[in-house]
Amino acid sequence: MHLTQTKETLNQLVADLSQLSVVVHQTHWYMRGPEFLHLHPLMDKFMDELNDQLDVVSERLITLDGAPYSTLREFADHTGIEDAPGSWDQSTPERLETLVRDYRYLAGVYQHGIEVSGAEGDDSTQDIFIGFKTAIEKKIWMMQAHLGKAPEIDPE
Repeated sequence: MHLTQTKETLNQLVADLSQLSVVVHQTHWYMRGPEFLHLHPLMDKFMDELNDQLDVVSERLITLDGAPYSTLREFADHTGIEDAPGSWDQSTPERLETLVRDYRYLAGVYQHGIEVSGAEGDDSTQDIFIGFKTAIEKKIWMMQAHLGKAPEIDPE
């Protein structure tokens, strides 16, 4: 069993998790306003969680005889998450909206991984994808609640 699509999805996640960590870090740096004292340290926790996922995903890819992307250029060339130069022009709610959008994208990549790893019979990787998608959906719910919105989680 070659697990071609599973390994491709794992590597996609290597690029996307790396990029999203940078986007969260930018939010952390460019945040101002009355919510700063609460949200600034929360972004540290978000980055830690993304980096923990990145380590598990990368190590699973290596376990399957894959080769994770490992350079900034590879991350930038393969991610589906946009970047933009930091600026002070965005409000904290606007930054959180960006994070919600990016976390929704990441949930979609995990969903794709659930489907392809299931089709390729890799239950162990599928379990990783399911757990991390669940964690990402919780982050979406939390940010949406902070923004005064419903989670609007699409299970597929």
